[in-house]
Amino acid sequence: MTAINNSLPAFSSNDQPQIYVACLASYNNGESHGAWIDATQEVEEILEQISAMLSKSPQPDAEEYAIQGYEGFHGLDIAKDDGIEDIQEKALFILEHGELGAKLLNYYRGNLEYAQEALESYFGVYENELDYAIEFFDECYSDTLPETVRAYIDYDSFKRDLFIDDCFSIKVGGKSHVFSRH
Repeated sequence: MTAINNSLPAFSSNDQPQIYVACLASYNNGESHGAWIDATQEVEEILEQISAMLSKSPQPDAEEYAIQGYEGFHGLDIAKDDGIEDIQEKALFILEHGELGAKLLNYYRGNLEYAQEALESYFGVYENELDYAIEFFDECYSDTLPETVRAYIDYDSFKRDLFIDDCFSIKVGGKSHVFSRH
């Protein structure tokens, strides 16, 4: 019995989202044959590169492929059965929004529409959630409260309530990116 090499060929170390597409006929015969493909290209170009890879397969009449790896998606999981169009759309979103885009996609379990909508209610980047809560509270209420009362404000409780109902944050680079839940 021949062992199949499960390690993928080296990936170019840029942040460009790429997928490793393998020939299933080769894989099923204990051979490794595939190619890294830029996932941000037009879908037709990706499919052409997959066809070109399959045409060079050591197995005759190779037709089927599988996505066996991916890089540059900042931790977003790409399922083996995800369609090329879906992968390309997510790759473009990540290319545009970087790690924050990937984490938004993870937050919404890969739903690109929800991730795009979240960007429309982006409140900004803060050192942490508490900094956002303090700034928000001060903008809304600082003019109405006397200084003597401000010392008694429990900003941590306010932050907790704010992030339970109204906001959520995503950490990127140690900073909190704050979004509306609504």
